[in-house]
Amino acid sequence: MLKRAHEIEDQLIAWRRDIHAHPELGFQETRTAGRIAETLDALSYRVQTGIGRTGVVAERGEGQPTVGVRADMDALPIEEANDVSYASQNPGVMHACGHDCHVAMALGVATLLSSESFPGTVRFLFQPAEEIEDEEGKSGAPRMIDDGAMEDVDAVIALHVDSSQPVGNITVGAGAATAGVDSFYASVIGKGGHGAYPHEVIDPIHMAGHVILALHGIVSRKTHPCDPAVVSIGSIHGGEASNVIPQKVTISGTIRHMESAVQERLHSEIERALKIAQTLGGEYTLEITRGYPPMINHPDVVGVLQRAAIDLLGAESVQTGRQQMGAEDFGFFSSLAPGAMFKLGCRIEEDERSPHHPRFDIDEGCLPIGTAILTEAALRLLRGKGEI
Repeated sequence: MLKRAHEIEDQLIAWRRDIHAHPELGFQETRTAGRIAETLDALSYRVQTGIGRTGVVAERGEGQPTVGVRADMDALPIEEANDVSYASQNPGVMHACGHDCHVAMALGVATLLSSESFPGTVRFLFQPAEEIEDEEGKSGAPRMIDDGAMEDVDAVIALHVDSSQPVGNITVGAGAATAGVDSFYASVIGKGGHGAYPHEVIDPIHMAGHVILALHGIVSRKTHPCDPAVVSIGSIHGGEASNVIPQKVTISGTIRHMESAVQERLHSEIERALKIAQTLGGEYTLEITRGYPPMINHPDVVGVLQRAAIDLLGAESVQTGRQQMGAEDFGFFSSLAPGAMFKLGCRIEEDERSPHHPRFDIDEGCLPIGTAILTEAALRLLRGKGEI
């Protein structure tokens, strides 16, 4: 399968560069979805568009098992700084997280599987909006699920490029691989007044200082040291004039967790920290929005991916890796069916390009490798060589 993937390497690169040059933000991926649908239709897949607003679902085969292959499509609101022939042609929008690569490799998998016979059904999930949520707080994965994209799916697989690892390395391990993420939005409310007379006001900046210290102590003093957890403040706003004590201070931040019990503890401790404002004579408001769940890699699916990668690349190229506190909405899919995502080394040697950076780019030699692993794993799941 690796040999066959290398035979279509030029096409993989062409797909990737075309998508990279024409990036689209979440729930706006109309050109990208159109190109995907055209390609899959030409390969005689059963294609549905408009799934999850701008997503594409395509199937081949009949009956069970049904194996899903997911690729996200959206870009980021970043101005590209790369001087390459395939640089973004859309000002202020860039594929800075590798979703262009994911689409190209999934199309490669579809190409290779189009000449294979197998029992069951392969279902491709080209997903919009992994990076953002809509006005109802939903990203592309739950939107596709709402439209039935995961019905009767027995296993689902995906990959993500990894610019910290060299080409030829993959990382995959069982259990929680990326964190669940929630957001909090709080106000510390006092009584504003003249800065010359602080004794006549209830100073929300003074109160917010104590709240911030308490928030920063939640993980180090209120969470078990062996439980992965993050509470990070991302914004603080209060006041405008140097001689005016404001009425309130707003604070927002992110919450990361791997387990629901830890999630609930973090939520309650954030509330406890805000109550310090009441102790000091003020008030507070707090809103916590629940976001992506942790992405759980099912051990059986991980085993299939690991064995496929070892057979194609050798055991020395396959690593288990560490948990990451970043978030990935593939967790919505893997919560409905056994699933796993692996990381695919794509580092440009001597020049690591970090995700979400204006100069993010990849060594395109990773494309046939990811294509081959996904194809081989999908076939093994379909043919019952990986028990789920």
